[in-house]
Amino acid sequence: MHKVIYDTDPGVDDAMALLFLHHHQEIDLLGITTVFGNATIETTTRNALFLKREWKIDCPVARGAGETFIPHRPSHEPPVLIHGHDGLGNIGVPETIDLPEDGRPAHRFIVDTIRANPGEVTLVAVGRMTNLAHALKEDPEIVDLVKQVVIMGGAFDCNGNVTPAAEANIHGDPEAADIVFTAKWPVVVVGLDVTMQTVMTNTQLADIRDAAGSSRARLLFDLSQFYIQFYQGRVPDGMVVHDSCAAVYVVAPELFQTRAGAIRVVCGGIADGQTIQKPDGRGFGPSDWDGIVSQTICTGIDAEAVLRLIHDTIVSVKED
Repeated sequence: MHKVIYDTDPGVDDAMALLFLHHHQEIDLLGITTVFGNATIETTTRNALFLKREWKIDCPVARGAGETFIPHRPSHEPPVLIHGHDGLGNIGVPETIDLPEDGRPAHRFIVDTIRANPGEVTLVAVGRMTNLAHALKEDPEIVDLVKQVVIMGGAFDCNGNVTPAAEANIHGDPEAADIVFTAKWPVVVVGLDVTMQTVMTNTQLADIRDAAGSSRARLLFDLSQFYIQFYQGRVPDGMVVHDSCAAVYVVAPELFQTRAGAIRVVCGGIADGQTIQKPDGRGFGPSDWDGIVSQTICTGIDAEAVLRLIHDTIVSVKED
């Protein structure tokens, strides 16, 4: 079993990844931590509680950061064009959800859970890296206690999606991402290099809905329609399932090709949020890259197999 904390900013593709993690028989979902990004922290936390209720997920939800790691850094408005005003495709999520939050802030929940399960916890982070950076600041020793950190973010051998240089999750808090990438814990980055190849068609999504025959799958189909409209003209008939790729990596890393090397993030200027890897074995002379821990990025993906695994996992649980 993979013990997972899901750090997220729901978010349509976040929701699909959450349902995958909830349904996969090899995942023990220990908690959901929220962060600002696809919507405000108030909205992403409410959405996490809403999905917990609707999908009967039995794990705590801890509210996380509502601003960047460096306070008052210029931030960005939530992408309502992509995820809707409610963050879940304008499906009409209730203003309040009658479920309690965990009493701890997200970064402390992360620290406590890692310390309670040394060597066993995988962090799957699919939003800003802010909560992870705060956890490292509070307890740097968790780098020796975590199993691995799997991140959806970054763009290495391709352009970004919010600027030519930067992917949205990293661009939203570059300083936090640089802290996370340079910490001495094992990080795997599932970025745009592979996620943009992984397009689920509306027909495939409808097949998940019909094959599962559950209210969970129907809700996933409904909240995805606004997101699919955004992708019209950007990909052929469907939507990119960014965050689910990171979730799939946890259970099926063999579906990805990878490259190792130190990673840094550009913080400021026109390339703000750009992710750069120095591949292992390349020498560039004395620089700020010296002594930086080697991490892993994904450079290739078996997109068809990833989509099949998402389908099979979600439809495997048919009862509400």
